[in-house]
Amino acid sequence: MTQLLRAVTAFSSRKKGAIIMLALWIALVLILSAFAPTSKMFAVNSNASDLPADVPSELARQAIDQHFPADGGLTALLVFHDDRPLSDDQQQQIVNFSRGLVEDKPEGVEQSLPIHQMPPSSWEPFFSADHTTLMLPVHLDKGLDSHQVRDAVKAIDQRADALREQLHISITGPAGIASDALAVFQNADLVLMLSTVALILVLMIVLYRSPLLAIVPLLVAGLSYAVVDRLLGLAGKNDWFVVDSQALSIMMILLFAVLTDYCLFVFSRYREELRNCASQFEAMRVAMNYVGEPIFFSSSTIFVSVLTLAAALFKPYQHFAPVFATALIVILLSGLTLIPAVFTLLGRKAFWPFVPKVGETKQEGRSFWAKLGRFNIRKPRTIVAVLMLLLVGASLFTTDIKYSFNLLQSFPEDSSSRIGFETLERQFPKGSLAPVTAVVESTQEIQPDQRLYNALGKIAAQLASVQGVESVTPDLTADNQQETGRQLPKGVLSEDRQAIQLQMVLADDPYGTEAMQTIETLRQQAEQIITDSGLELSSYRLHFAGQTPQMVDTRDINDRDTLLVVTVVIAVITLLLIFQSRSLIAPLYMIGTILLTYGTALGLGWLIFHELLGYEAISYRIPLYSFVFLVALGVDYNILLLSRVREEAQKHELPQAIARAVALTGKTISSAGLILVATFAVLMTQPLLELFMFGFVVALGVLIDTFLVRALLMPSIMVLLGRFNWWPTASSRKMNTITHGIGGER
Repeated sequence: MTQLLRAVTAFSSRKKGAIIMLALWIALVLILSAFAPTSKMFAVNSNASDLPADVPSELARQAIDQHFPADGGLTALLVFHDDRPLSDDQQQQIVNFSRGLVEDKPEGVEQSLPIHQMPPSSWEPFFSADHTTLMLPVHLDKGLDSHQVRDAVKAIDQRADALREQLHISITGPAGIASDALAVFQNADLVLMLSTVALILVLMIVLYRSPLLAIVPLLVAGLSYAVVDRLLGLAGKNDWFVVDSQALSIMMILLFAVLTDYCLFVFSRYREELRNCASQFEAMRVAMNYVGEPIFFSSSTIFVSVLTLAAALFKPYQHFAPVFATALIVILLSGLTLIPAVFTLLGRKAFWPFVPKVGETKQEGRSFWAKLGRFNIRKPRTIVAVLMLLLVGASLFTTDIKYSFNLLQSFPEDSSSRIGFETLERQFPKGSLAPVTAVVESTQEIQPDQRLYNALGKIAAQLASVQGVESVTPDLTADNQQETGRQLPKGVLSEDRQAIQLQMVLADDPYGTEAMQTIETLRQQAEQIITDSGLELSSYRLHFAGQTPQMVDTRDINDRDTLLVVTVVIAVITLLLIFQSRSLIAPLYMIGTILLTYGTALGLGWLIFHELLGYEAISYRIPLYSFVFLVALGVDYNILLLSRVREEAQKHELPQAIARAVALTGKTISSAGLILVATFAVLMTQPLLELFMFGFVVALGVLIDTFLVRALLMPSIMVLLGRFNWWPTASSRKMNTITHGIGGER
């Protein structure tokens, strides 16, 4: 592997090889731009209800689809609201609007509730109790993709503009939510890219005061992003895998940040070697001998971490994996070929106006990082004790975190779907916004006889008696059955006579923890309810479908996926670090410090979100996403620091080698960390609360990792461990005996 890496980087470091490599990248961008679509054309939003087929809520949904098939697709709920009861004139405008939707349907609309054909007395189920709010359901065509749903909702919204002078109108429901979710990412990506580019440019100029050093990372990242974007476009066009909108936004941030980091790794070592070599090509060859392997292992660990998401059962997690895996392959190739090629061709001019000269020496001993390195070897026990106390203490706040499973809480407050839902929530009983369907499914044809009526009456009564259930419809009590002539209302018994459905309204917020607990109770009692009704348990099964059951399964699957991904990522990265470090001890404290950073960032993040910003909960997806990225990104600096320590230990006693490694890599790691912090902080400017929280936690984690863990804690641990850092590879206190350390010989 080492020989192959050196062969690739050596080719990119030669004049002819660098020209060929740069030309190949430019040609690849031009060809893909000409023949491949952009990823945005096929980007979709992963649905939080995309659950495995064998979970209870999905089995219930499948039963409904099989026995009660519906022609339409997603439902949009149009919410007409005023501060006072709707006047006759306002109601007439709604009637005219309804007539227009029915007689001249916008593209993508399957059917709309024809309230213009209904007598006013039939409007009551759609009116709030105070008549200030009217809800109009509109069903879209079945099988529409995210973009078609968005177009249909926009068409309906444009028609409603004429009524907005007298009414507040918003569109919510599954279709409205899907439309707003897509709009958030469509409008955000350009702002994200421009903000990221501007931040990197400013930070690079401030940190290194060289215009070319600021521009080159952006050039490299721009070419690489163009390749990734078109490759993902091809994947979406050919249905190779799902191209998730949220994954695209975060992927772009990751690509620019990581490639900027790799540019820092390369040109920092390149500048050092230019002081030793007259030839810019030889200087790059030597530099890449030292940083090529860290770049390879860094990219590999990030690749493995994000690819592990493919093992998740939750489809939104699965959909992140191929997007990031594609980007990481391009990032790796770019780090080993494009970056050295560009810097090789620029040579010393890349560092203008501070051009390195052969024989030039730099006074490293007076720098801040040199002083910090010496402090580490003087006070290692104090540093480890204090930092462990602070970091472990902050990590304990993770035990208090509360999680939200309601996507709408992450939407901007002025988004139509959130305004509409909150209006309905205020004006209608909470549980009626997302009723639960109880499905009694039979393995044989159901006979609507006296025995069945009695059984259904008992089932309905038992369901209604469960704490947290407000009502069950239709009314199947014995008295009501006598009045209706023991006839089941239309739609209760399926046409194939193998299922019966009842509608349940929960007493609590259907997106809250109390409602989720009610569903868990209902599931636990399902078999007993069937048995007590007199029906045979071997022939009948009771399902619960709806958004609250989906959230219960989402929570359970998320817990399972989090445990799986965390376990696999830790195990695989530890193995990679063992291979890279040639040690069994170093990987343990390397992965340990990364996990400590993650716990600290998540704990402090929750403390700030809850105590300072007033949020009651955070998205359930933040812990797993933050873990994957903080662990993957934290390995970068681990590898770079350890590689330099091992290199310096060939010439110096281990304590001095550690101090020198901190001094020599301090500015590079801190600069890379600041750029990483800034780029992920860009996500905090986005209107989606989930992205804000994710960006904050990752930025905070990188900040802690860069300036506390990597600069103080890890070097101090290495000082305390001494020769055991590389056990069992090396046993002597002095590392001079190691002749095949990272980077090899010149």
